[in-house]
Amino acid sequence: MNLDKLTVGKNPPEEINVAIEIPAGSSPVKYELDKDSGALLVDRFLHTPMHYPVNYGFVPHTLSDDGDPIDACVLTPMPIVHGCVIAARPIGVLMMEDESGVDEKLLCVPVDKLHP
Repeated sequence: MNLDKLTVGKNPPEEINVAIEIPAGSSPVKYELDKDSGALLVDRFLHTPMHYPVNYGFVPHTLSDDGDPIDACVLTPMPIVHGCVIAARPIGVLMMEDESGVDEKLLCVPVDKLHP
């Protein structure tokens, strides 16, 4: 995936693109897309019985405080494969903390055109 050619979205902040790294229902393995190569890398194994309840990815051409693109969770009726980009509408934000400090996660749903 060439991230340079992806846009933030058609009409931000109402409609944004989210590049999916981890599909809903996936095993507890954290993946991250390498910005330089476009390869999907294993970031770490999560020691939890939980599976991802939503599709997890990022908004291209954005930057959060941790130096990475803004994280996004997209609630859909079925899993979206990793590497896919979905047009989404932000509906909220989860304020979280990790080892690097504050780490916000946008909560999104598909745009109406995809899921009326």
